[in-house]
Amino acid sequence: MTERILVTGGAGYIGSNIAAALTGRPGTDVVVVDDFSSGDWRNLIHVDCEVRAMDCDAPELLDEIAAGAFSAIFHEAAITDTTIMDQRLMVEVNTNAFANILAASDCSGTRVVYASSAGTYGNSPAPNRIGFGEEPENIYGFSKLAMDRIAYRWHDKHAAPIIGLRYFNVYGPGETHKNEKAGNKTASMMLQLYEQVKAGKRPRLFKHGEQKRDFVYIRDVIGANLAALDAPRSGVCNVGSGKARTFNDIVTTLGACLERDLDIEYFDNPFAFYQVHTEADITDSLALLGWRPEWTLERGMGEYIELLEQGHRGPVGTA
Repeated sequence: MTERILVTGGAGYIGSNIAAALTGRPGTDVVVVDDFSSGDWRNLIHVDCEVRAMDCDAPELLDEIAAGAFSAIFHEAAITDTTIMDQRLMVEVNTNAFANILAASDCSGTRVVYASSAGTYGNSPAPNRIGFGEEPENIYGFSKLAMDRIAYRWHDKHAAPIIGLRYFNVYGPGETHKNEKAGNKTASMMLQLYEQVKAGKRPRLFKHGEQKRDFVYIRDVIGANLAALDAPRSGVCNVGSGKARTFNDIVTTLGACLERDLDIEYFDNPFAFYQVHTEADITDSLALLGWRPEWTLERGMGEYIELLEQGHRGPVGTA
């Protein structure tokens, strides 16, 4: 029996990696929906799935969801550029569309797994724990917190589990297109620093590289999403490594991967708002999903840099 799964934002970074992983499951047919505003068709070249160019809450798609056309929905579609300050646009695209999908999925009893964000915590003290310090400092983080609040309101009445995954700083194969979009430098530090070094430049960091982030490898993010297919109840949980690392650590690890000594150029941080320390508390992730991260920074970057050196640019599952 074939299981049909919908991935919104499936041409994007995380969405395409999820789609690639799902197509490797026996008896699974994947439908990708993307408006291609930030996603890229090249991420799907080696992903055997149905692709539709449309909004994630297009009326005809909502009708299909309500009619039970899909056994599960992975909702990754969103504006992911955190520098966009258009409040109405951000809430319409991220929050309102999600509410429409939940309403449609309730009609059919369809499980929904959706992308939330560590941006919901703003600059609250780490470690970041579900239900605490949820103080976003930009409209992107607020739009994701608003999604979580909508989901909470549906938890007790929705016909199937709703699982929100608060992604921390994700890196790994499939994000290259982010640096190719004009004015959209939203790829991970790992890729941006790698490309600087390969271009013969010094790696550049905000002064003095001691900012800490929870960097999580894409394989662990895929694992959390697949685990959500079997989650017994609704909930929101963090998806991170559970261990913060400094920006200087990234350059040190990059140098080790490339077998080069790298001289860092430090410069002033131009952003008024900037998260200086994020670190996921993964207690709820283990309880809800039975999931824990498996990839250390060194191991994840080691595989990632090796794939980049080999010229691989697509989702990790297509390597």
